[in-house]
Amino acid sequence: MIDIPDKPSLDGLEKHWSRRWEERGTYRFDRTATRDQVFSIDTPPPTVSGDLHIGHVFSYTHTDTVARFQRMRGRRVFYPMGWDDNGLPTERRVQNYYGVRCDPSIPYDPGFQPPAEPSKHQIPISRRNFIELCQQLTARDEQTFEELWRRLGLSVDWSLMYTTIGDVSRTASQRAFLRNLARGEAYQADAPTMWDVTFQTAVAQAEMEDRDRPGAYYRLAFDLDGDQLAIDTTRPELLPACVALVAHPDDRRYRPLFGRTSRTPLFGVEIPILAHHLGSGIAMICTFGDLTDVTWWRELALPTRTVIGRDGRFQLEPPAGVPGSQYRELAGLTVKQARRRIIELLGASGELLGEPRPITHAVKFYEKGELPLEIVSSRQWYIRNGGRDESLREAMLARGREIHWVPEFMRHRYEHWVNGLNGDWLISRQRYFGVPFPVWYPLPASGEPDYDHPLLPSEDQLPIDPASDVPSGYTEDQRGEPEGFIGDPDVMDTWATSSLSPQIVCGSLPDRSTDGYDPASEAFDAQLGSGSLTATSEPATHRIVTIGTPASVGRESLTRVHRFPPVKDDGLTPV
Repeated sequence: MIDIPDKPSLDGLEKHWSRRWEERGTYRFDRTATRDQVFSIDTPPPTVSGDLHIGHVFSYTHTDTVARFQRMRGRRVFYPMGWDDNGLPTERRVQNYYGVRCDPSIPYDPGFQPPAEPSKHQIPISRRNFIELCQQLTARDEQTFEELWRRLGLSVDWSLMYTTIGDVSRTASQRAFLRNLARGEAYQADAPTMWDVTFQTAVAQAEMEDRDRPGAYYRLAFDLDGDQLAIDTTRPELLPACVALVAHPDDRRYRPLFGRTSRTPLFGVEIPILAHHLGSGIAMICTFGDLTDVTWWRELALPTRTVIGRDGRFQLEPPAGVPGSQYRELAGLTVKQARRRIIELLGASGELLGEPRPITHAVKFYEKGELPLEIVSSRQWYIRNGGRDESLREAMLARGREIHWVPEFMRHRYEHWVNGLNGDWLISRQRYFGVPFPVWYPLPASGEPDYDHPLLPSEDQLPIDPASDVPSGYTEDQRGEPEGFIGDPDVMDTWATSSLSPQIVCGSLPDRSTDGYDPASEAFDAQLGSGSLTATSEPATHRIVTIGTPASVGRESLTRVHRFPPVKDDGLTPV
């Protein structure tokens, strides 16, 4: 006879059944299953940077429903779980939680203990101390995440759990980067970069968002051989960065001006008047006010006059060719302060025509930022993604058409996203807690890094940290010295790691020498955020299910569903 308690309760049932399922291996993946029996699910690892919310639960409930349905159909479900624990969200949480900030110039303190209560003024600590705090807090947060996931009864295989900052993840990410570099798909360039002045880091296109902000058009009087040429702009503070005026070649109003020169208000710098098909009316080209400026600058081969630094303030010294007498009024000011001051100067000189015309316009922000992005010139790492390669873009679109999308309209959204890529994937970040680039640079006698001849580790040396490890043929006392070396200071975008989740959870990348290896498929999968490489002519991902109706493709909203498990290095053997 079954004893029925007087007061039945649900208390403790979650822990009881979670423990029972783990002991029995209820959701363990059967590695003896053949490919036709396997249903594999790959979800981007959720970011571990604070408390879970209903959105996490909602999206993973959908995925778990798919997993359980396939089990009822007799499939062997491969369903791992990982935690995305590196990157800016983790750093921000550590800063706020402990009341500290990272200062790489400070030496390591092995006895450092964070304050019991964080103060309003964050304590500067060394990079190594900061990373240790990041590791401590993420370990605690991951445990909390796992406990809640288990309590919810998600049917994942917890024996396959991984993190994006662990040794396996760092090895997979660094190995993929070295192979990208060897194939010419990764490259370094000193170029205009979208920059968040608060977090002091470069930002990729996929991390930007438009926000409507109030602004104004200011009409400025440029000098044209003694006459006035009226130019409208929303960023008058960039006058010292102006390098040209531009108008559409078919605009009859400005055709007579092409080939002539004008002089900027206040500064009197002589600049050319040029034609370009992009845009309408006439505008000033500054380096750099927005992405259109970058396009004009690049395609018209214009010089660079940089005025805004990485800290979001006007540099102390004027760019070449700009008189210092007027520029001194702007040196050291923030963008807003410089705008106010230059409007005052233009008004006093009579070169501000009429009153400002208020507008509301879209301004680009980092998705986690609070100030508008600026464009600064900096040396960054990029991976080719089809943004500037028509053949690669077409290959990615073709691969996307081989996938079954649920719902179908998300395929069109994916294609719109691919066609909207206007540059290669910027993967370097000027942060601390992340996967470092496995690169050093030789320092010749001049002491300037030789970026054209990077020093690289072999794959069997991975993972490495160039800030503490030494390249072959050198010793630690040569670090930072002439005829010595220096490590690359940057870390990779967290998506350069979490996009390799199939390789991380299986611990391998496919063999590039295998017949049928397809670099276009690699680029396609990396752009989807899956990184699912395949050594066959089939796409590694057969079906993509989107949770809800996300505004874009490539984020946590995607669940990649495979009909077979990831592959070993021979490209053929099921894991």
